[in-house]
Amino acid sequence: MSREKILAAVKFNQPGANPLPDMEVLNALTDIKTDLISKYKTVATAGGTFVHEVSDFNGIKVILKNDFKPEVKIISALDELSDYIYTDTVKFEDGHSFADVELTILRTNLGVAENGALWLTEKQMGSRVLPFIAQHLAVVIGKDDFVPTMAQAYEVIGDADYGYGSFISGPSKTADIEQSLVIGAHGPRSLSVFILS
Repeated sequence: MSREKILAAVKFNQPGANPLPDMEVLNALTDIKTDLISKYKTVATAGGTFVHEVSDFNGIKVILKNDFKPEVKIISALDELSDYIYTDTVKFEDGHSFADVELTILRTNLGVAENGALWLTEKQMGSRVLPFIAQHLAVVIGKDDFVPTMAQAYEVIGDADYGYGSFISGPSKTADIEQSLVIGAHGPRSLSVFILS
């Protein structure tokens, strides 16, 4: 049959396997003394992310209380914010139960300075839909949890055990309609990142 002939031809014409590039070259070229937080803040802010450096979770609460009314639905699995959030139960079977979530607060342990991306696994999300369905998203990250480039980020996550993960950077944007920039076109309307020192 044609299908088998095509697949056989594709299989026969596969290029040979090449060794992976030497990442030590990239690590040597990357100045690890570069202030990764400063670089991340510059890139992420340019993409529409609100970046806050805070010393502890009380600093996060102060900012959130200024930005969000107390009666709105806020979801997080962070124990440090348990007295502030609407509920700490995020493992609902039905994603529709999150339709009225105003703010989702998550934590990550990997950020990328060169493009402002944050790596979140399904375990950190609690539910795959949470980072994308809430009106606003906040992510907490430690000051030592940044790497310079995406190549180095993939080194970190390459052998990790996770079923689902996503790099997230800033609210979505579009300028398709009348060349007018719209931030938060789909997904959360804003992203706030709290860097814990």
